[in-house]
Amino acid sequence: MKRPNRTVAKIKSDYMNQYNAQMERKRRRKKRLIQRLIFASMVIVITFGVMATYHIKQRSLYSEKQKEFDELTEQLTVLEKEEKELLEEIDLLNDDEYILDIARTNYFLSKKGELIFQLEDEKERSY
Repeated sequence: MKRPNRTVAKIKSDYMNQYNAQMERKRRRKKRLIQRLIFASMVIVITFGVMATYHIKQRSLYSEKQKEFDELTEQLTVLEKEEKELLEEIDLLNDDEYILDIARTNYFLSKKGELIFQLEDEKERSY
């Protein structure tokens, strides 16, 4: 069965012209609203993406700086210990008795009338 072709004739009146103009304005307004919402959504998504990227880069940079800080802290501790040892050695080198002891043991210098005998170590002896 075929449906009969039903066409409705439009009434041409001032009311219908106003109604059609109002419907056209609503359609355009709705279209602009959708466009603005799409644009705003895109701006929000792009902003969120940029912020997330920035956050990730900052976390990476922070972890690198933290590692560097830890390494430098260890190095500072070692250098402070070395400085303390060097200051102690400077104090000892200002003492004449200490210098004489070093000269006697390392360079086999002696006092007047003193004899120095060099003995072999037990480890170096071979039977």
